[in-house]
Amino acid sequence: MRKALSEMTLEELWHLFPIILKEHNPDYKGWYEEERDKLLHTLGSDIIRRINHIGSTAVAGLLAKPTVDILLELDSCQDIAEVKNKLIDSGWTLMSQKELPQLQMSFNQGYTPEGFAEKVYHLHVRYLGDWDELYFRDYLIEHREIAQEYASLKRRLIKEYQYNRDGYTDAKSAFVKQYSDEARASYGNRYVPAE
Repeated sequence: MRKALSEMTLEELWHLFPIILKEHNPDYKGWYEEERDKLLHTLGSDIIRRINHIGSTAVAGLLAKPTVDILLELDSCQDIAEVKNKLIDSGWTLMSQKELPQLQMSFNQGYTPEGFAEKVYHLHVRYLGDWDELYFRDYLIEHREIAQEYASLKRRLIKEYQYNRDGYTDAKSAFVKQYSDEARASYGNRYVPAE
């Protein structure tokens, strides 16, 4: 009998859900749009200030983990417990939550005791803000050569970090920071919320 995911150690989870890289799937955009519509229905457009497809699956042609990342932004006046409960009731699993210095809740769908489901999602819930992920995504879309450098970096890192998600993410952080900073310099205040 398989253990429940909540009973597994981090190492067991990393082996059940290793880093897998796949060529871009054009269906990712549709998966995002389908889930965005469900989120709008679940929470209401009056609660969601902005919602975006982020991460490598948002960049056409980019090698990626087959996981659709969604950034969902709220007003700071929202009842976070209510938002969390609505998401859990609609099938999202809360993976982590912290409120200071800024709200960050992470949810997922598509992780089963047998491994990955066909569609896998990570949902990042934050207050409306000026987030690096939006700038980095746009920069990769507009600079194909940098996107290919990023793909090459991922191919190298998977050899060492296939069963260590935290190590894999940490090893990419300098690259992501460099090009997020370049994007901010290039795009100005593209994602600064309007007052």
